[in-house]
Order: sequence, then structure tokens, then C-alpha cells
Amino acid sequence: MADQQAVTQLLTEAGARAAHYLATLDDRPVQPTRAAIDRLTELGGDLPVATTDPFTVLRLLDEIGSPATVASAGRRFFGFVIGGSLPVTVAANWLTTAWDQNAGLFVASPTAARLEEYALRWLLDLLHLPAEAAGAFVTGTSMAHVTGLAAARHALLRRQGWDAENDGLFGAPPIKVVLSAEAHTTLIKALAIVGFGRNNLIRVPVDNQGRLRIQDLPPLDSSTLLCIQAGNVNSGAFDPVDELCDRARAAGAWAHVDGAFGLWAAVVPELAHLVKGAEKADSWSTDAHKWLNVPYDSGLLFCRDADALRAAMSAPAAYLPQQIAREPSHYTPELSRRARGVEVWAALRHLGRQGVTDLVERCCQYATVFADGLRAAGYEILNDVVLNQVLVSFGTPEVTHRVIKRIQEDGTAWCGGTVWQGRTAMRISVSSWATTGDDIERSLEAMLAAARQEIAGS
Repeated sequence: MADQQAVTQLLTEAGARAAHYLATLDDRPVQPTRAAIDRLTELGGDLPVATTDPFTVLRLLDEIGSPATVASAGRRFFGFVIGGSLPVTVAANWLTTAWDQNAGLFVASPTAARLEEYALRWLLDLLHLPAEAAGAFVTGTSMAHVTGLAAARHALLRRQGWDAENDGLFGAPPIKVVLSAEAHTTLIKALAIVGFGRNNLIRVPVDNQGRLRIQDLPPLDSSTLLCIQAGNVNSGAFDPVDELCDRARAAGAWAHVDGAFGLWAAVVPELAHLVKGAEKADSWSTDAHKWLNVPYDSGLLFCRDADALRAAMSAPAAYLPQQIAREPSHYTPELSRRARGVEVWAALRHLGRQGVTDLVERCCQYATVFADGLRAAGYEILNDVVLNQVLVSFGTPEVTHRVIKRIQEDGTAWCGGTVWQGRTAMRISVSSWATTGDDIERSLEAMLAAARQEIAGS
């Protein structure tokens, strides 16, 4: 399809279809219908022998694929701490895709490299992290953990005279890994990937909100990796960040903060106490596709010791150019990758400091509205609502499961289920820039109606 006019027509149609999809999100159920999901089989079958007209490919994607998507980009999706995408970041994503840049090398994309630098600088300022920290754009918090823990592994073993990158881990001095019993599964997975295993971890008990019990913390030393949770995925609770960071620094331990969404509490003055002291840690992981509301995927890793991060991540080769500026590939696992930093830059440039603060603060206020409304109706809120997470029980596990199913099938809103400290609950996460007060009221009414119907029939 070399004809430029045809290319322009195709991209124009793609833009029109995408704009129509976004414009009609709120007119369709949040959860796709079974019929729409079943139609996806039409996109499978044997690989065609002949070529297919690109306009036909686009039509198939939109007419069959779009109806089977979950409306997580809309205003009433409250599952999995998934934010929507700000329109400016969608537009930036489209333009960046047209650029088709490899963001791993400065020489391959000066624009992408510079925008990464600027965005990282703004983020460090916004999140109140050390200005000297290095940063990396990765796929999500999972890979941010892997990247940060690799830097921690390098630094902790280097202190003991061991070169992890060149000599591997066979025969390496031991590293003690300490974390909360409520640590997120992605952190456990990352620890396994970087060689610490799952069975050798010291898991510290938690309180009834999921916060690490500081009185049960084992002794720390200079060969300890301490993982701190800023925002429990169920309750939203924070480990005692300040005291944990102080103890880690006093012992010479490496402190890594899992702040997938909770780290953003730092941007709201009334919430900043939750992450007080986080700036004293050594590495921090978070997502931009959660509360900054940029398109998937967009994870962030910050590391105080830039040398440790570069040592763990860089892979020089003769064919690669010598460093003339900050080389993005020296800070991430990938050499070839998309220019994620452009969307983050666009979001920050668009929102500004006050806009980010307003977005996070608004979501937290809406979570409180959910909790108050459900509690007033007689349902049990299982957590202290300190951020954007709400856990509600509608009675027995069976009734709660049925209420969740009815809410999802109703299509007004979408919430998922969980088990919290032995209790079956519905989990509400408010994370989207697009959610309004009317959406909260409409969703709350749908939740209460579903609960009444299920309880009346039980």
C-alpha cells in the first residue's frame, strides 16, 4: 500500500473509528456481551493465503473486536486499578506510533530520548523523590520491580565483593529479602526472576489493614533487601514507610518501594503523609498507566544509585554508538522498545502539577463516596478507606459472589471480587480521569439494586 493518498485515507478511517469507539463507550455495557465475545472466532481460523485489503482488516477489527472489549477506558470501570487514557495521551500515542521510533538509543530517536529525560525529571519532582535518582520506562510495575531489584542485587553483592553480572549467582553471598506477608504477587514474581526465589523470603506479619507490623521486623544489615508496600492492592493501606526507610538506612540495607499506584499519594498534600519518608528509599516502582492515565503499557522505575542501575542493565556492543547523551537502554532490560516516555511527557505537560493533584484527589474522594453509600445501606466496609480502594462484603461469600456477578452482568459498572484476610469481598478501585460524580452515583445505585435483588432472592 505505497500510495500516500491511500495511506492517508486508511489512517483517517482508523482515527474516525477510534474516535467513535471512545464517543460511544458510555452507551454500551462495561462488560461485553457473550454474543460479542463469541463473534471473536470470526477473527481466527486458518491464516489466509492471499493478502487482505487493509480497509477490510481495519473494519474487521472494529466491527468484531471493538464490541468485545471491556470498557475499561470509560468512566465506570472500577476493577484492577486500571485508569483510562487522557485524550492527549491517546493522541500522543498515535503520533508516536507514526514516528515508529526505537526509544532504546539516543541516536535512533533524539526526540524520544529527550522527552524521557524531561518526563523523568518532572516525575521525580512531582513524586518528591531524590533529584539525582535515575529512571527507566518499562512495561509496568512488574518489570519495574525486575529492573529495580536487579540494581539492588548488583549493589548488595558488590558490597560483598561479588560481581553478579559477570559471575552470576552460583556461589554468590546470600542476600536476605524481607517483605510484607501482603506483598503483591508481581513483587514475588520479580524476586523469583532475579534469582532470589520464593521460598527464601522473610515474610513479616501484617495488621488488619495489611500494613507490615514494624514490631515483627527482623534485624536488617548491609546484605538485606527490604521491600516496602505503598498502597495495598486490596485495602490501599501503606506499610510504615518512614520508619522502615530509617531502619534500612541505619543498617545499610537496600529499601525498595512498591508504589504501583500508592506512590501517587505524594502529589496530594492531604495524602502525602501516607508516603512520608519514601524519598529515603533506594528504588521505587510505579505505573503511569494507572493514575497518570496514559495508554498501556507504561511502568516506571526510579533508582537512587544510577551506577548500580546502569551496571545491572547496560550491555555495550561494538556496533552500538558510544554514549553522547543519556542512553535509555542503559537503564532498562530492553534495547528495542517503544517510546513510552512521549505519552508520559504529554500527560504531565497537559495536566501540570495541579492537574495531577486534582486527578488523584478526586478519585480518592469518590472512593469515600462509594464506601459511605454502601455502609449507609447496611453493607460492611472491610477496610479503612485511605486512598482509592474500597472493600465491601454483602454478607456470606455466596451472596457477595452473586452480587458481584449481577453487577458485572448489569453493565452499568464493573467491579471484581477478592478475598481479604479470609473475607470474600467486592473490590472497588477508582482510578480514571473521566469518572464524574454522576458516574459514582449511577454506579452506586446499580450496586445497591444488585445487592437488594440478590439478598431478597437468597
